[in-house]
Amino acid sequence: MHVTVVGNPGHRRVTLFAAAAVRAGLSEPDIVSWRDVLTGVPLRLRPGTVVRVESPGEDAEVDRLLRGAVAVAEPGEIVGGRAWYTGFAAALDRVAYTAREQGASLLADPAEILVMFDKAACHARLLAAGIPVPAALPGSPASWAQLRSWLDETGWRRVFVKPCHGSSASGVIALQLGSGGRVLATTSVELSGGRLFNSLRVRHYRDERDVAAIVDALAPDGLQVQRWLPKAGLDGRVVDLRVVTVAGEPSHVVVRGSRSPMTNLHLGGVRGDLCALRAAAGRHYAEGLDTCRAVAARFPGSLHTGIDLMFAAGWRSHAVAEVNAFGDLLPGLLVDGRDTYDAEVAALLTRTGVAA
Repeated sequence: MHVTVVGNPGHRRVTLFAAAAVRAGLSEPDIVSWRDVLTGVPLRLRPGTVVRVESPGEDAEVDRLLRGAVAVAEPGEIVGGRAWYTGFAAALDRVAYTAREQGASLLADPAEILVMFDKAACHARLLAAGIPVPAALPGSPASWAQLRSWLDETGWRRVFVKPCHGSSASGVIALQLGSGGRVLATTSVELSGGRLFNSLRVRHYRDERDVAAIVDALAPDGLQVQRWLPKAGLDGRVVDLRVVTVAGEPSHVVVRGSRSPMTNLHLGGVRGDLCALRAAAGRHYAEGLDTCRAVAARFPGSLHTGIDLMFAAGWRSHAVAEVNAFGDLLPGLLVDGRDTYDAEVAALLTRTGVAA
């Protein structure tokens, strides 16, 4: 069996998966670059090869091509989310067409990847399946004024505002509305000259004019607004879980803890003690993993998923915040001596029934 990876050459996601394939006795995977996919370079896949689609992120030129923009964005700039999604859909379509034409098979269903990259569509799929998710507004607000009006109508005072097609907490706002018109927005967004940038520092905006400027800039690309679920805490931090499923089963779990509402590790979150969390959650931990199995079953064409699972304060209930198509990058996390990529390669070999 041979594997081809569609990704950004040299990116750690590509190199870590390639290393796992070699450890399993497979040959070094072929690499098809996203730049070639996006610029119309003829693509060549070996007949019978299995194609893994990797994240196109962290490459400024690939980002430009996906958005159909004339120039690359400034480092960290948040721009063109809807255009990016449209370009990504077209790129996935080209990969799928090439695989069909050249006798290759895909490790993930492109349609499922696209659902995972559309927070509103993903939320709707899980809700329809009876999977616990936070309540959400039924539409995407067109402006800060409309968002405030909708929140006043629902009576919600604490919400998470998320770009529909963002990732890695890009553009996410933890919003709190207080008495007397007070506003507190916690976010990694840096507002500079009317433009938005990702930052590694979590900021707090209390001036409604700033919050309005951020929301108004994000709204044209689509927003999903989820009611804030007060999370359980450990060691003075709120926590949630990134659960990676492989072949439908929970494989690797990371506890993410933070003293701010944003638990992402690149925003100052820390890895927590899974044993301590399991002890605190008791039988509810197993219930949470059962929910992750149910989530994976909603994406049967995907070898792996990355699920953000939240336990509510008191641990008795939980909800799924997001599902990530490329949520398996957990460097250094080993289960039975295997990282996430080792587990995925092993599942692939089992699925195909072909020895390395």
